[in-house]
Amino acid sequence: MKTKLEVCVDSAESAKIAQEGGADCLEVCSNLIIGGTTPGVSQFKQIRKMCDIELNVLIRPRFGDFLYTDAEFQMIKEDIRMFRELGADGVVTGCLRADGNLDVDRMRAVRECADSLHLTLHRAFDVCRDPYRTLEEAIETGADTILTSGQASCCAEGKEVLKNLILQADGRIEILVGSGVNAEIIRQMIEDVHAASFHMSGKQSTDSGMIHRNPRIHMGLPGFSEYNILRTNKEEILKAKRVLELLEAGQAGIDSGKGE
Repeated sequence: MKTKLEVCVDSAESAKIAQEGGADCLEVCSNLIIGGTTPGVSQFKQIRKMCDIELNVLIRPRFGDFLYTDAEFQMIKEDIRMFRELGADGVVTGCLRADGNLDVDRMRAVRECADSLHLTLHRAFDVCRDPYRTLEEAIETGADTILTSGQASCCAEGKEVLKNLILQADGRIEILVGSGVNAEIIRQMIEDVHAASFHMSGKQSTDSGMIHRNPRIHMGLPGFSEYNILRTNKEEILKAKRVLELLEAGQAGIDSGKGE
């Protein structure tokens, strides 16, 4: 069975760590702590120079829902064209209508802008009205992959929907399992839903190198200090990759502790 491990990263440092850990491809974004937004050009260029694996760029102009204004959708299209010219291998995006259904017209326009790039419908899918209808519409509009947790807060909770989606897709579109993914979850998803493609961040909080700190000032998200930096954990990527390598070798049932 062919497997895939995609790691989402929001820094050049994390991108390098993820590649060294065995990631097959990267989702490049900014602001991973709020679910990710479109990365900066210089950030993408740095990652493109240091990584020789596939780079899929998140195209999400802002935090929040996936009902975009005309101006925001124009940004989405322009960003897709720009990252295509900069050497991206794929784009990750999604648009919904106010009624919760996929915005088919806009997704067709996205497919046209992306041209030959790999197109992933991201977790807008997880807040759509009907995932089974949306799967068929995603195929019709030319998406190559759906990134999903099975419409749950984490993929372990959405495994029944994931199982149904994989059966319905029947190889016509890739179901990329995301949210809460680690080596152990991959083992469970392989056994329970027969998934083979996974998306994870493997992030950990590391302490800032700042010596001088002003405890009276807070400029970030509530409950998260400016002096905590999120970085990809290489060991988490290595563990996840090892599970997938065992699957490809027909050894997914080997004791969970082996090689870790």
